[in-house]
Amino acid sequence: MNSDLIKNIRAKMPKMSKSHKIIAAYIIERPDNAAYLTATKLGNMIGISESTVVRFAIELGFRGYPEMQKALKDVIRTNMTSVQRVEAANSIMSDGDVLAKVMNSDADKIKLTLAEVCREDFDHASEMITNAKKVYIIGIRSASMLASFFAYHLNIVLNNVTLLDMTSADEMFERLMWISKGDVFIGISFPRYSKRTRAAIEFAKKRGANILAITDSDSSPIAEVSDCRLLAKSDMASFVDSLVAPLSIINALIVAVSMNKKEELSNHLSELEKIWDEYEVYEKSN
Repeated sequence: MNSDLIKNIRAKMPKMSKSHKIIAAYIIERPDNAAYLTATKLGNMIGISESTVVRFAIELGFRGYPEMQKALKDVIRTNMTSVQRVEAANSIMSDGDVLAKVMNSDADKIKLTLAEVCREDFDHASEMITNAKKVYIIGIRSASMLASFFAYHLNIVLNNVTLLDMTSADEMFERLMWISKGDVFIGISFPRYSKRTRAAIEFAKKRGANILAITDSDSSPIAEVSDCRLLAKSDMASFVDSLVAPLSIINALIVAVSMNKKEELSNHLSELEKIWDEYEVYEKSN
């Protein structure tokens, strides 16, 4: 796998001790498994003590095994196939209560995102959206549900939102033809990153639009070309990614924009309630 971490391990391997070479060989051969094993489990897998695994991580320049494990996860997540994801998930979920593990993991991702998200970036993002001439939102594949949720609720608040939910690249660029300075383009992308999302962002940026990226790390392909980025924790539970943290970020953005537009929103919702009643959109309790 072409990555700085794996290259670093390969480069240092000749001078490693015998036990460290065993660890290095396993990580190089099975990075998809190693990233989701605790130091204890990795040690048991290859017949090495937990303390030796921890020392291996420290010798590579990490503060401890968890930091190395995180770096390895970041490296592999964009390259793992669905089959590899299932295999890795099996090692995580093989023992214990799956429901509790998944839900506790999701709760941890929201807590970590809240602790690490930049408040200035969040405020900047909400102001960008509030003051935009037009807002364009794209999310492809697993991110499409986040984009749809965001666009549906944001359009109630602003009424100037376009969801780019097309399947063809040609149609996407046709829909973006009139994007210009003063518009905001929101790209949502999580591993495995979509090339089309990056292409759409680059097109919008060339046209002068402000770019907001909602993604998982500063090294994400769309974070690199954004004017503002909001980072949300996302990790795999199986062949799918957990998207609870980005959804929570999106919820918060909708609320923040709603508060910025509270008078207009109140009038708009009053009109909508009349329409919903007239056309019996919702069930009414007796």
